[in-house]
Amino acid sequence: MADIETLQRTLGVPFNLPSLLEQALIHSSYVNENPGIARISNERLEFLGDAVLGLVVAEKLYEAFPEFTEGEMTRLRATVVRRETLARVAHTIGLGDYLYLGKGEEASGGRYKAVTLAGALEAVIAAIYLDQDLKRVREFILRFFDDEIQRAVTHSGEIDYKSKLQELSQAKLQQTPAYYVLEATGPDHDRHFTVEVRAGGTVLARGKGRSKKLAEADAARSALHRLSLDFTR
Repeated sequence: MADIETLQRTLGVPFNLPSLLEQALIHSSYVNENPGIARISNERLEFLGDAVLGLVVAEKLYEAFPEFTEGEMTRLRATVVRRETLARVAHTIGLGDYLYLGKGEEASGGRYKAVTLAGALEAVIAAIYLDQDLKRVREFILRFFDDEIQRAVTHSGEIDYKSKLQELSQAKLQQTPAYYVLEATGPDHDRHFTVEVRAGGTVLARGKGRSKKLAEADAARSALHRLSLDFTR
């Protein structure tokens, strides 16, 4: 049986009904091979979890990035909730170690398959939502998906942000923006950078990221938003 107590500590969520979390770990192959032990797989929870995850990510993009268009937010949400991203997050949690799999699925490497891990993570999200509430599941999602959201935002537009900022700064301020690292914290495997972008002697914005490149892109995005507001007033 899966070590549900250890998983709850890893998730940071103490369940009122641990059986809900256990159900989220049951793959359909396990039900097929053990009909007397498990009658229901995690597929219904997976369906609900997909919707909850999409809502929370959409809400985060809407609130955190007011300059994004509907199309940009739609593309970013799709990047964050896609199978590969979910599987990566599930892997960081070690979720595959807790899954109930049939012998055939186990033998074929099911614990490491992206489709299996992604589905299980969606099911876990639904289990948290049903056991707790939307606030608690939002906290869980943002804690484990924050880096993925930032990666999607910065990677989708890091070249555009910096080049667009350069164009706007030169056109409106007659200055070329420059980037300065203000702070680098954390151990080598988990560095966090704070970068400031300036045009001449004017500080345009600051940005943060897990690399200088990501922090610069975040600063450029913030500066673009600020300059766009300044020149439309």
